Amino acid sequence: MFPDAVATWPDLVRLGVHEALPSHKCRPGGGWTRLLTGVYLLTGGSPTRRQMVRAALLRAGPGAALTGVEAARRHGVRRLPPNDSVHVLVANSRSLASQSFMVVERSRRPWRTCVVDGFPLVSVERALVDAARREQRLDVVRAMLADGVQRGLCTAASLTHELVVRRLRGTAIVRSVMAEVSDGVRSAAEAWARSLVHGSGLPKPAWNVALHTADGHSLGVLDAWWDDVGLGWEIDSLEFHLAPESYAQTMRKHSALAAAGVVVVHTVPSQLQHDTAAVLRDLTAAHASAASRPRPPVRATRG
Repeated sequence: MFPDAVATWPDLVRLGVHEALPSHKCRPGGGWTRLLTGVYLLTGGSPTRRQMVRAALLRAGPGAALTGVEAARRHGVRRLPPNDSVHVLVANSRSLASQSFMVVERSRRPWRTCVVDGFPLVSVERALVDAARREQRLDVVRAMLADGVQRGLCTAASLTHELVVRRLRGTAIVRSVMAEVSDGVRSAAEAWARSLVHGSGLPKPAWNVALHTADGHSLGVLDAWWDDVGLGWEIDSLEFHLAPESYAQTMRKHSALAAAGVVVVHTVPSQLQHDTAAVLRDLTAAHASAASRPRPPVRATRG
């Protein structure tokens, strides 16, 4: 009768439950758990994550939707920070306040929703922006936004549009990261690399570029690519790739690139944080070497 065994007081009243019953049932051993004001877990004990989400939406009322980290996770974004709260979006006219694990945000701007696993979610773009603007750690914001784009759940353009349309305050970090994502960066480590190159005397490379041989054979995607001289750059780390299996694919890709005559500089993320001078020396020397030889016959497109 009640999805996820979570019910509101008005639902219970309609069934004829006496007004004194909740206070009795929510006592130790009574069999119910009060989750939020007027919202009860009818099985008692500690709620599951799904029951917490159900409770927050019931408390928020008709028309509410999930946003932020919870909505982004349900859309399929994986590189998200741990977050025990349930962020719900309600109309600006509502006077509902946040409480316990429920974070309430009021909005004047209408939103589109889709239902995933029985719950209304805002668009993945809105969810990611709402999650990112509540996060002060730059690399965490980089990870979540890049992951949404890399998994094909949204595009850099659609995320940028969300920022422009909403004109939100407190989005300086988000806008900075969106500049990186729009440039092709797809991980925190690549963002460190981009910042390093932008502060050097080297030309700016293209990011996440797909290479093909002259006859169309795929050579894989490089993190950075200087097309004029045919130089590639890879940030080699299992931790910063989309999935562990991608690391093995990267090793196979290196052999194919070498066979095609493509020179690739390899850097680990720790060098980008602790030994930038050495990284710049390697890149500068490799760029000069690549410029002194014929460019390999490969085609490059944005990956």
